[in-house]
Amino acid sequence: MKKYKFTIRGNNYDVELISIDDGVAEVEVNGSTYQVEIHEEKKKQSKTPRIVRPKSEPSVASTDKARTSRPSAKSGVGSLKAPLPGTILEIKVKEGDSVKVGDTLLIMEAMKMENNIKAEKAGTVTSIKVANGDSVMEGDVLVEIGE
Repeated sequence: MKKYKFTIRGNNYDVELISIDDGVAEVEVNGSTYQVEIHEEKKKQSKTPRIVRPKSEPSVASTDKARTSRPSAKSGVGSLKAPLPGTILEIKVKEGDSVKVGDTLLIMEAMKMENNIKAEKAGTVTSIKVANGDSVMEGDVLVEIGE
């Protein structure tokens, strides 16, 4: 089958693997035949590193009502939050204005693009939490809309 050359403690050995059956190998070492019992093959460990990442958690729980208001929510105060970090360019409403779902409340620059931030709830603007030129982070409250 296969031929090998070994050097053990300065002595050279020519080894030929003749056969392997049921955990017993027949080998010929320098012309002499031996029956060798094979115990267990050592498995080589992979040298490729395995990436271990911590389990990611959402930054805000999905049940948190303060994250965003929903168009179907009719009662109480709704908070309109910044969808991503940016700068407020223009505020299109003032406190006391009535708004409908889809009305543009303000324009925000984010990632070098102007984004129209629209009302997700119909009602009256109860407070505006930002001013023109303000920098906001994702999740910051921009406008509150009440009944």
